[in-house]
Amino acid sequence: MDTAPQATFEGPLTRLTPALQWLFLVSLTAVFAGVMLYGTMPAALLIGPMLAAVTTGALGAGIRVPGLVFAAAQTLVGLLIGGSLEPAILASFVDIWPILLIAVVATVGASSFLGFIVSRWKILPGTTAVWGSAPGAATAMVLMAGAFGADARLVAFMQYLRVIFVTVAAAVIARLWVDTSGVEVPATVWFPSIDFNAFAITLATAMVGGAFGRLVRLPAPFFLGGMLAGAVVHLGGGLTLELPPWLMGGAYMMVGWTIGLKFDRALLRTAFKALPQVVISIVALMAFCGALAWFLHVEWGIDPLTAYLATSPGGMDSVAIIAAAASQNVNLSFIMAVQMARFLFVLLAGPPISRMVARWAGG
Repeated sequence: MDTAPQATFEGPLTRLTPALQWLFLVSLTAVFAGVMLYGTMPAALLIGPMLAAVTTGALGAGIRVPGLVFAAAQTLVGLLIGGSLEPAILASFVDIWPILLIAVVATVGASSFLGFIVSRWKILPGTTAVWGSAPGAATAMVLMAGAFGADARLVAFMQYLRVIFVTVAAAVIARLWVDTSGVEVPATVWFPSIDFNAFAITLATAMVGGAFGRLVRLPAPFFLGGMLAGAVVHLGGGLTLELPPWLMGGAYMMVGWTIGLKFDRALLRTAFKALPQVVISIVALMAFCGALAWFLHVEWGIDPLTAYLATSPGGMDSVAIIAAAASQNVNLSFIMAVQMARFLFVLLAGPPISRMVARWAGG
């Protein structure tokens, strides 16, 4: 497949100034997110901005979320997850290691098989198909794929398209699964009173966590650094992190915009011929993970929604946001344990797996 850069697409938004492009994106985000918030859809402030950004990018906009802003958003999401871990639940992981092993190995095996098929049928070249199919943090997978010789653009296309599919599907399932009939959902207080001392500690923890992740060169350094820092402060120091809704809503929006704006017209055109097969592979992987979640429910009695989100093959940050939105109905720590175990496995085993599968496929 020819992956040479294509001519820059000029859409309706291309000749507008960046300020007007941002105005269009913000307005469209307000519409999409507003409708989803009105329908009480989980993760509305992630999915709404994401879909708005996909539309904006496809119409020719060239704006991007600044890297520092995206880094801060990832750190805050990681902080939220780290602060939600509880000692009693972490201690129980020793007893569920067979579940973690099955969930991780089965999902990675299925994704590698699909990558083999995509590569074998010459839909996408060599290791690109394997990295594009790998479950885990999409941004980290794209960066690692480029470092190991795959076409980072096509890997980004597969990864972020799957993130959108999985995010939307997981949010819809979470919304339908949680029975709210007869229950009055309390209105979100976006600007509650905050403890400024705790808030200052939270911001300091975020900065230290992000800097640590970058310093030690963790994959997805800001997300993982924030998560580790949040866990240390919460578990080790017994402190409750102050993360008001307005702050986390802004973080979710930045994550959604960053993912969505990667879908510009040139990237979509480059991968257009592979789109049907890529979509089929995404749906097949989602179906496999759904079956795996049902198996975990039947064999170990894990709550179906918890099992589904834990095995969901999307990015950790997106799944974390959805799980946090349904936190009263799911085991958030279990979900993140499975997601984290699978992510680390892909980081360690991804390069040799991609080379082996590409060699078998003749890539």
